[in-house]
Amino acid sequence: MTSQITSHVLDSSVGRAAEGVRIHLRALGGQELARAVTDADGRVSDLGPALLPAGTYELVFETGAYFAARGVDTFYPHITVAIEITSADSGSGDETPPHFHVPLLLSPFAYSTYRGT
Repeated sequence: MTSQITSHVLDSSVGRAAEGVRIHLRALGGQELARAVTDADGRVSDLGPALLPAGTYELVFETGAYFAARGVDTFYPHITVAIEITSADSGSGDETPPHFHVPLLLSPFAYSTYRGT
């Protein structure tokens, strides 16, 4: 299965990939659709189905557990990133549905995200 949503997490406080970050994909109402853990390169390439219907979704990154495992205090126990998939984004017919890549750059006291490619 090819996932429509992927992620890449980098820990800027140590200058390397953030291995072992749990990520949950949820519908806006809280229903969990998928979960994954970042690999040694900080990537998750299989997070959810090949096609999501139009709607608002949340990616929840468990950053508190990631930093706690390294003995580092953090201000953010988790980071929730809401994304909106419109009907125009959902693909139709024989078209390949669009890919949504959500990178996260984090440190114990700051984070940044954007829609990647």
